[in-house]
Amino acid sequence: MRKLLVIAFVCFSTLAQAQLTSKEEVAPELVEKREAQKKEITNNYLALKNNLVVSDSLAVVTNAAALKKSLKDFRFKKLSLEEMNEATKKRKELIDLATEVTVTKNINKQRKIVQLLSVKFWELAPKFKAADTALYLQVCPMTSAVWASDSKEIKNPYYPKNMLTCGEIKASL
Repeated sequence: MRKLLVIAFVCFSTLAQAQLTSKEEVAPELVEKREAQKKEITNNYLALKNNLVVSDSLAVVTNAAALKKSLKDFRFKKLSLEEMNEATKKRKELIDLATEVTVTKNINKQRKIVQLLSVKFWELAPKFKAADTALYLQVCPMTSAVWASDSKEIKNPYYPKNMLTCGEIKASL
């Protein structure tokens, strides 16, 4: 009986070590893939916002579709069940808002939707932000509309003709 326990322990230890080794070998690739996914989400949002600044409604539709796809492909990690449920719910809200943007070519309607999308995006930005990216929450003090930017320079996506540089940095990641 004792020999059987020793053999079982040795086998279990070997298996556990093999799993550890396997995870260590794969981890860098997974980390790289995850960072690429985060960067893709952030870049898709920023492209959407930047195309609102230049009032390119067709590019906004394309960017919203790309954002929607990158959000669908992303999986949250290292969250409690409650945090996972909340993050998944917020991601679905973002996907729904991105979908709304894709079905209109009216730039003013797109801007209204993106105002809400930006609030939701910022709530999840700490989970989406790539390690090498700085993000700034900017706000137009006259309207309280917010957006995320990777630059400290203010370029208001909601009122680019009248208030392009109207805004301030409210927070950063």
